[in-house]
Amino acid sequence: MKKIITRFPPSPTGYLHVGGARTALFNWLYARHNKGTFVLRIEDTDTKRSTQSSVNAIFEALEWLGIDWDEGPFFQSQRVDIHKEYIQKLIDSGRAYYCTCSPAELDAMRKKAMEAGQKPKYDGTCRNMGLKKTDNAVIRFTAPEDGITVIEDMIRGRIVFQNNEIDDFIICRSDGMPTYNMAVVVDDITMHINTIIRGDDHINNTPKQILLYKALEADLPSYAHVPMVLGDDKTRLSKRHGAMSVTAYRDMGYLPDALLNYLVRLGWSYGDQEFFTKSDLIEKFTLKNIGKSAGVFNKEKLLSLNADHIKDMAPKDLAVHLLPFLHERGCDAIQGDFLENIIRTLSTRSKTLLEMADGAIFYFNKNISYDEKAVKKVFKSSSLEPLKLVAQKIDRLKIFNLDNLENLFKEIMEQTGLKLGKIAQPVRLALTGKTVSPGIFEIIEVLGQEAVVDRLEKAIDFIEKKQQI
Repeated sequence: MKKIITRFPPSPTGYLHVGGARTALFNWLYARHNKGTFVLRIEDTDTKRSTQSSVNAIFEALEWLGIDWDEGPFFQSQRVDIHKEYIQKLIDSGRAYYCTCSPAELDAMRKKAMEAGQKPKYDGTCRNMGLKKTDNAVIRFTAPEDGITVIEDMIRGRIVFQNNEIDDFIICRSDGMPTYNMAVVVDDITMHINTIIRGDDHINNTPKQILLYKALEADLPSYAHVPMVLGDDKTRLSKRHGAMSVTAYRDMGYLPDALLNYLVRLGWSYGDQEFFTKSDLIEKFTLKNIGKSAGVFNKEKLLSLNADHIKDMAPKDLAVHLLPFLHERGCDAIQGDFLENIIRTLSTRSKTLLEMADGAIFYFNKNISYDEKAVKKVFKSSSLEPLKLVAQKIDRLKIFNLDNLENLFKEIMEQTGLKLGKIAQPVRLALTGKTVSPGIFEIIEVLGQEAVVDRLEKAIDFIEKKQQI
């Protein structure tokens, strides 16, 4: 069996959106599953719309997702001379010709064909005229006028096109630039791409490309046309549905593996399994399990899956992704045990890294700011006794661990006759500034003996001063 070689050819005319990322992912997974090669090619021949910032954004998005490439990045704009060599081969073999029909003449052709109830296509005026190259001439492919062109699609099955429906399409513009179909075929031939996985919006380009392969006497690649991704209202995915840039999801606190997991499930399945790690996907991904119907993008499902990946990821690995969000919030956070312990207290409570970072701020704040409503409800004179007892007993603890902390609170409950909530709630507010947080014993253990005593004493001082006013 031939070594599988796939490619991802984005156009750098904007950011990498989720639909493009899914195409990249399918090609990457297929190559990785089959121990093949994944090629990155930047199709930047649209010089008016292509920008370096878009190129950089594509690289950044792919690198964040962990989609690495074996060959490339190649830039199509740097390969125009190669494209022209192949165009000349078609001219020399009689499979392409120069055409000088003006825009007005082309409009008249289309109008005449439509009036006759025919497809508005080029009528072959210049086909047999043997024209030479001129400044205003384009180059057209000599398409067959009868027979069929067949796509043996690995997802959709056999797709048949009547050749008389395909006109003599342009393969080189009058400015000397090859058109999309010509450049793509030449690049795929010369890069030895033998498996093309792409959106089914490309199906109408495929018969033209197959004809070019045959005219150039090149082996055909295998094609797999993947159904499009739709919004939840079943219309083409757009920004209002969540079709933002991949890096926008990163900035909203999504994990790359969660987004990969969600994107692959938009059209691909493996039994009833929903949760996949990257290694799971590489092991299990095949084209056989890609469905024929469009995937529907659902932000709530993505959010739920992200929460699952946050819970599943080891704190040490999660810390790498969380640190930038903590730094944005002014937290003096570094990789290490303290941060990993913080993550353990928040991972089951956070759907995004944004939520986790917001929930972690109190761990880093040396001077806690108390919620005003909580102060009125919780910081009363009756709170002073339990706060002082907790501070004293924690300060005297010889061994600072979870078991001893729990026993300490039980002692105070017996001593004061108070229920746990009446003790824990003012302690929680003293330590976090809020009434909602991870478990009180977890917080105390993570903050450490010295920090806990310091925060409790500051809260006691705050209440006593408040009473004097």
